[in-house]
Amino acid sequence: MSVCDVCGNDYDRAFSLRASDGREYTFDSFECAIHRCAPQCAHCACRVIGHGIEARGMVYCCAHCARISGVEGVADNASHTA
Repeated sequence: MSVCDVCGNDYDRAFSLRASDGREYTFDSFECAIHRCAPQCAHCACRVIGHGIEARGMVYCCAHCARISGVEGVADNASHTA
């Protein structure tokens, strides 16, 4: 069994994740993996588990948060304009 790096649960179905920087983690759930590895929105601080929006070196969960932070010309759906 392996121990989750986030919650400490000793679980027989834990999995490992290797980040692009080479660090390895062990998790017992996707929830714990998201908590540890997903970036936070630069505006509202929610975890970005989808594509999000990158602008000016920051990550945002959606176009709304990016626009509130001063980013222009962004939209969540390519068929809409900001």
